[in-house]
Amino acid sequence: MRVDGAVTSYTSAEMRIALDTNVLAYAEGVNGEERKATALLILRDFAGHEIMLPAQALGELFAVLTRKAKRDAADARHAVLGWADSFAVIDTTSAVIVEAMEVATTHRLSFWDSVMLAAAAQADCRMLLSEDMQHGFTWRGVTIQNPFAITNS
Repeated sequence: MRVDGAVTSYTSAEMRIALDTNVLAYAEGVNGEERKATALLILRDFAGHEIMLPAQALGELFAVLTRKAKRDAADARHAVLGWADSFAVIDTTSAVIVEAMEVATTHRLSFWDSVMLAAAAQADCRMLLSEDMQHGFTWRGVTIQNPFAITNS
């Protein structure tokens, strides 16, 4: 997280952290160089932790890169595979889908956000970095943190 230009950690203890699509998309340059720099600082800040990527985030990243960023499919595939090679990927299993339906029903999150959260919980992550979900919401031990909250103001 950036605070007045300095990078600070959420915690000093290593933990598993899942990334939502927006962190990856911004790191790829979607929404400009300033947002890219912020995303890269966030990734650097969490480098001491075990970063995990829900498969859902990789699929969404491909769609964002080909649709919004207008990259050709081969370039987008190369970028997505680079992320998949760099961090552990959390599969979207049938158990994740069942739990996602429960989250969506009980907590009124969108189904696809619920898939992201359920996958993070299945992988024993303690944090999900997301700009799109409710900051501070905790489910099954996973707390959603918006790493862009301070830089958005």
